Amino acid sequence: MSNPIQSGLFTWPSETPELLGARCLECGEYFFPEPKGCAACSSSALEVVPIGSTGTLWSWTIQGFMPKHPYKTDETPETFKPYGVGYIEMPCGLKVESRLRSGVDGKYEIGMKMDLVVEPFRGKGSDEELHFLFQAAV
Repeated sequence: MSNPIQSGLFTWPSETPELLGARCLECGEYFFPEPKGCAACSSSALEVVPIGSTGTLWSWTIQGFMPKHPYKTDETPETFKPYGVGYIEMPCGLKVESRLRSGVDGKYEIGMKMDLVVEPFRGKGSDEELHFLFQAAV
């Protein structure tokens, strides 16, 4: 069975996965991923909450070079393909950094609606690791 690249990032297994974040029980601030404590009020009273599977593209860029360590891949600088990276504003107002799939006609537009996708990142079979990314809403 495939497993998330890191536990606690999204609901899995699930037919409709959602990102999992945290909400501070003292001040109500949201975080992703879940921290050990609240950066806004220093409380350690946090609860894990789903933060959704849809959002709005807030900002984006193209990653045109291979990321440095600890980026784990079988790519080389010669086989690396640029990809989109953006901030997705979730319904709770939190902005989540994510890899992006091509937008409409291969373009991204600030304000476009985005959907969460969970797909294989690396490995095969029972060693396959899953990651999340966002794509233009269909």
